[in-house]
Amino acid sequence: MLRRIAMLAGVVICCAILCAQVKARGAVELLLRDRNSAQALENASGCDRQCLYGFVDQYLQALVAKDASRVPWAKTVKFTENNVVLAVGDGLWGTISGLGPEDVRAADPANGQALYMGVVAERGDQSFFALRLKIEDRKVSEVETIVDRKGLGPGPFGDPAAMEPLPILLADVPAQQRTPRARMIALADGYFNTLQLNDGHIFTVFDPACSRRENGVWTASDPHPDPKSTYSQFGKFSCEEGFKLGNYRWDDRLRARRFPLVDEEKGLILAGGFIDHSGRLEKYTTTDGVEHESPVKSPHSFCFLELFKIQDGKIRHAESVFITVPYNMPSAWFHDDD
Repeated sequence: MLRRIAMLAGVVICCAILCAQVKARGAVELLLRDRNSAQALENASGCDRQCLYGFVDQYLQALVAKDASRVPWAKTVKFTENNVVLAVGDGLWGTISGLGPEDVRAADPANGQALYMGVVAERGDQSFFALRLKIEDRKVSEVETIVDRKGLGPGPFGDPAAMEPLPILLADVPAQQRTPRARMIALADGYFNTLQLNDGHIFTVFDPACSRRENGVWTASDPHPDPKSTYSQFGKFSCEEGFKLGNYRWDDRLRARRFPLVDEEKGLILAGGFIDHSGRLEKYTTTDGVEHESPVKSPHSFCFLELFKIQDGKIRHAESVFITVPYNMPSAWFHDDD
């Protein structure tokens, strides 16, 4: 009897040891898998922030030199300028005469994405400029550019020579105030839901000091409002104040939305898409009871690259470069099944 009890006890002890070993091995495998996944995410592009910025510099230097051979291209490259697919070396590559002030940069090493906003010159004329690069295996596989040239649409156009980078865009976000990637995308998407058929409802979270600058023009929280400016009626309000009034009721649709770059360290997220204006709305009434005449007189769309600064779970600033394109123009980068 004692021998049987001893044998059973031995079996129990062996099982316990075996279970502990299996559990420990599983924990180690899980730890290694998580570590490998994190490392894979970090090295998805094989290029960290400084590496991505290096590609931006290399691209801009080649662009100014009008020599596309200076860029390390991937085997297959997609290149667009103002939402039109072009051959590498076409468009701005043939007309650029220099660079103006730099506005802001952002990087997403996990997705191999880099952003540059600034000013370009073409034979003396300056334009607002946005550039997105995708880097794969340390080669450029995608180039998306928007060049907003003066006089080519009804949208705002500031003074390119006076463009100055904003400290809020350049600063890193303290670790405790950073927002997870998925939440940043939700906040930016909520911004567009708020802007679409803007009727005073808010579908995102704004910092009380939220500001906005579009093609160099302040359209929210203008630090130096000019009563003579066409946009002063919008710029005098913060982002949330303007949206709560329903100032942008004429924005019929915010479509083809995409978010190719998320820079959690700097709290920056890049969005691309279109704002459609049907032109049907003649008058509208803001939530304060005031009737307004719609500034949109004919059908057209805005094609944009817009950068949002998100800090402590709130949108602090929006910076965009956009152009006017034919109404409901299809996107070169977005498909309905995306």
